[in-house]
Amino acid sequence: MLRRIRFDRPLKSSQILFNRVTTWSPVGAAFNAPQHRRPERLQKNVGLFGVPELSSPAGFQVARREALWEMEFLVKRVCTEPPGVGTVEAFDQLSDSLCKVADLADFIKIAHPDAAFRKSAERTCVDVGTVVEKLNTNVELYQSLKNLLDNKDVLATLDPDTRRVAELFVFDFEISGIHLDEAKRRKAVSLNVKLLDLSHEFLHGSYLPSTVEKRSLPEHIRHCFSLDGNRIQISGLHADSPDELVREAAYRIFLYPNTDLLLCLDELLACRHELAKLVGYESFAHRALKGTMAKTPGKQPCLSALTDLMPWDHPYLSGVIRAEKCSIEPIQYSPYFSLGACMEGLDMLFSQLLGVSFQAEEPQTGEVWSDEVRKLAVVHETEGLLGYIYCDFFRRPNKPQQDCHFTICGGWLKGGGRYQLPVVVLMLSLPPPTSRTPSLLTPCMMENLFHEMGHAMHSMLGQTHYQHVSGTRCATDFAEVPSVLMEFFASDYRVVSQFARHYETGEVFYAALDQVYHGEPQNRTTTDILKEMQGKFYGLPYVHNTAWQLRFSHLVGYGAKYYSYLMSRAVASMVWRQCFLKDPFNRAMGEHYRREMLAHGGGKEPMLMVTEMLQKTPTIEDLVEALVLDPEDFTSSV
Repeated sequence: MLRRIRFDRPLKSSQILFNRVTTWSPVGAAFNAPQHRRPERLQKNVGLFGVPELSSPAGFQVARREALWEMEFLVKRVCTEPPGVGTVEAFDQLSDSLCKVADLADFIKIAHPDAAFRKSAERTCVDVGTVVEKLNTNVELYQSLKNLLDNKDVLATLDPDTRRVAELFVFDFEISGIHLDEAKRRKAVSLNVKLLDLSHEFLHGSYLPSTVEKRSLPEHIRHCFSLDGNRIQISGLHADSPDELVREAAYRIFLYPNTDLLLCLDELLACRHELAKLVGYESFAHRALKGTMAKTPGKQPCLSALTDLMPWDHPYLSGVIRAEKCSIEPIQYSPYFSLGACMEGLDMLFSQLLGVSFQAEEPQTGEVWSDEVRKLAVVHETEGLLGYIYCDFFRRPNKPQQDCHFTICGGWLKGGGRYQLPVVVLMLSLPPPTSRTPSLLTPCMMENLFHEMGHAMHSMLGQTHYQHVSGTRCATDFAEVPSVLMEFFASDYRVVSQFARHYETGEVFYAALDQVYHGEPQNRTTTDILKEMQGKFYGLPYVHNTAWQLRFSHLVGYGAKYYSYLMSRAVASMVWRQCFLKDPFNRAMGEHYRREMLAHGGGKEPMLMVTEMLQKTPTIEDLVEALVLDPEDFTSSV
């Protein structure tokens, strides 16, 4: 039943940055300069995201109690009121009351620098998650929705959005085992609660750095990593390093197998399979893909191995190849892609396409979890304020090195005509600016920034009557379309040329591995499966004594759905070629894109939205062709 996630444009301002006089917009300046907060001694702590209770770790328990009190009231309302639109609205309010606490805690438990906040948020996630699983097997709640959908007279009074949301809530009940007898329902709840614990354990382990003695590495590369006494911490793959030895050392050490985490992953996959079989599915993949564009698991194409190229070289050399096409060395292009310049580029692009712009705001005391977090108000030229984006872009100790989008609260029309503004966080792992140099992005970093901002804009513009389907709360393989589409804009020279200026003057493999892990159980280790899948689908050799799957945190949030990136890339490719290739700044097409794809969130069938955007229903052949085509080919003839 419950699922997890006119203002004028600002004038230019001149600021002295990096000992040179450089003109940036307020947005560009906010991201290119180190952040300096005002003294907090005399300012009131407004709490994380402006939630007063969250001015301290103990506030999570207060927020949890209030959400559970509201839940009890809404459950009684749903079960006693006659069936009608009010039933669906009460379900949606119930979902919102729990999601606002759970989604916020889900982010804080991994991002907050304070261990006390993380621990309290983690406890809240478990408590609320347990309640959600119990609600998902509550027969009386389920029956109230069934009575609504089975009553033809009442059903005829519902608008299409309300009917779809009611059907989605019923769907959530059914994949949770509502049809089972009481003993099996209790078993399903128990398995789901166990999965919450295992998922947290796996995620926590996948983010932890690997450590080795300092003497294990050549002296001339030690400075590239974090030093902790006589040990070196490696918290990522250092894929952008131009030094091959640094990339190889990071790859071998960061991916070194962790026995406890291997056991945790085995237990997680086994628990998911047991749950899927219990509620009537062939595998967890079959359960996870029900209700998506793909519908059922499928096979992926094979690639031959590129044995002369090592896995740690692929990301770096991909960027080099991209730069060589423009006859530019990495050391030459990076100064043109400061974070501030890229943010100005996104501001310019969204303004031309959608009439949307960014305004940098100063967070209040206690509102953010790190001084390096920037806050953006998203405003439309005629509609006004659309929502807020918190930008947690820079690396810091103990912060997960992952690029992702978090929904803190969805935007939806509440009672009395009041609209709840969406609030999201974008998390990246960029080098922080210094007093002399802004954060300089590689092509891969810039592409990731555009990708995540595609999710954020979906959240801002997916304004629905029901929060259950607002923004990115839609089928996973559709949710990735807006973000992947933004990658096409990031690689288009006409877009990049608008903002690039000097600051002074194997997806297929991931999807296939995910599907095999979540298919029928296999009598071999996850590393053996990885080795076979990497040779078969990735085109690069497996490196002995590594366990890449233990760093694949998407196995938790995207379990059996990582293929979504492939499906989304195919759809985004078709949208790009048909709608934006000729003119990436076309406002009429931007409005068409908002109206047909972004505005509905999950309130319409995903393939129906794609069909209305493209004015045709894509065939399997269309999708395959779109994947095969090189994005570089799309702009070569322009």
